[in-house]
Amino acid sequence: MIGISDKNNGEMILMFKKILKNNISILFFILWCPVFINGQAAPDFSILTDKAFQKLYQNPEECISYSQSLLISDKNIEHKVILRNIISQAYALQGNYVQSVSISNQKEEDDEKGSLSHFIQLFDDYNLADQYQNLGLYGQSKKIIAGILKDPELLKSNNPKERMVLAKLFQLQAINAGIDRNYNSALLNIDKSGSYLNNNNEENRIIKWENMIFRSAFLMRQNKLEESKKLLDDVIQDTEKYGNNAFISAFAYENMSRYYFLEGDYNGAVKQLEKGFSEIENLPYNDLKIIFYELFARSYLALNNDEKYYYYNNLYTDLKAKLDSSKKEGIQYVVKLLETYHHKNLEFQEQNKEKQLKTAGIVILILIAGMIAYFLSESSRSRHLKKQLDFFEKLKTKEGSSGVEVDGPREEPVKENKNQEKDLSKISKEKEEEILQKLKDWEKSDSYLNKNMSLAILSAQTGINTKYLSEVINNNKGKNFNGYVNELRIDHIARLLKTDPAYLNYKVSYLAEYAGFSSHGAFTNVFKSITGMSPNTYIQEIIKNKN
Repeated sequence: MIGISDKNNGEMILMFKKILKNNISILFFILWCPVFINGQAAPDFSILTDKAFQKLYQNPEECISYSQSLLISDKNIEHKVILRNIISQAYALQGNYVQSVSISNQKEEDDEKGSLSHFIQLFDDYNLADQYQNLGLYGQSKKIIAGILKDPELLKSNNPKERMVLAKLFQLQAINAGIDRNYNSALLNIDKSGSYLNNNNEENRIIKWENMIFRSAFLMRQNKLEESKKLLDDVIQDTEKYGNNAFISAFAYENMSRYYFLEGDYNGAVKQLEKGFSEIENLPYNDLKIIFYELFARSYLALNNDEKYYYYNNLYTDLKAKLDSSKKEGIQYVVKLLETYHHKNLEFQEQNKEKQLKTAGIVILILIAGMIAYFLSESSRSRHLKKQLDFFEKLKTKEGSSGVEVDGPREEPVKENKNQEKDLSKISKEKEEEILQKLKDWEKSDSYLNKNMSLAILSAQTGINTKYLSEVINNNKGKNFNGYVNELRIDHIARLLKTDPAYLNYKVSYLAEYAGFSSHGAFTNVFKSITGMSPNTYIQEIIKNKN
């Protein structure tokens, strides 16, 4: 019996151990399963944003859809700021500048700058500089970036995220320098941008490709054609190797077509354009497509193929009108945002002043109360209490009477202020010089070629109010705004006709469109009034002199 009992006990112990072992396994699985699932469902945010950034250069619509799905599910404010920037860039590549500005400036209720990390404050500033550049407000973009890059500690940062933003900032500044035709500065900024690209993710790879293409473009403008072509060949080879980089590939081919055009191989230029355009033909990269349409039109014009010239020129004109309208709305939207910001800032300052006045009042009352208390406490020790109190009362009376004297003749200062306001309508010499310098910088950007250029847009681009602009232009340029812009346009075309032989083959209607005039007739009339001869006569004179 004892043997049987021991046997049964042994079997029961083994069974219990087996059950316990199974339960421990189940318990272990239950405890670790959520961790495993969460690890699979919530990959690192940097991986997700890297994928979103990659989609930006593959298909902007897919990028928007993907990034918005992340934006909805992610509650982290800093993550939202980054995702909104990617979505904003996707809209800008589509040519939807209003939506780009709108999504970029959306804020959460607790999205206060002071409460965000140093990285996000830096990212917000970069985002604003990027928006200004997309809208053609290069001066403002340049100022913001220059202000950021003054920080020596930031430039030494080892934070990978901050270094990525610095790489983008130097790239933006290179583009701004290129717009001003300062190609040495542009190349220097491209070098600095590259020095901050030390990761192997997709974002770093794409920025490196962009930098190579921009470097090629700047070298091309310095007439270093073979060096420029070598860079473009490398980018095209790389993009073919990695595949599915439609925008970068098209961007590289677009610049390669410029190389062939400058070499006088117009058929070669067209072939490069066809290769590049095939990459984005079915994708909504309108901001890049308009460049292709213009280059197609220019190449076919040089080849005397009128049919294809008019076809691509019409595509260019239609899309340009659409994008110019969107850009104009975007600028107006930015101006409204800035006005709102300044208004809120003024309200904050007023509220702050009120608080300061209240605080000062309380401090004064405390001081007066302290003085009274002091004199009262001293009165018990001094036999001159009455004299001291009399003196204090006289002091208060004098302060009161001096207040009355100040209030009495206030009309005179008011009158003086009115006179000062009248004098302020005349711009000071220093302010006038500042505005003239800004106009000089603006003239370098070729923004005056924009068909929709207006005094309001110039005001937004330079940060000067329209009244001051109009007055300075009238006084210093000897003409009104329209006359000033038209003269810049004619000077630009006249210079191109002298320096670039390709333009001598262009029709006057194309030159008129290129210069931003509404019609062939308007261009001819203005051209003749400024140069003393018609565009055709001017072209013939140049050809005759060259021969």
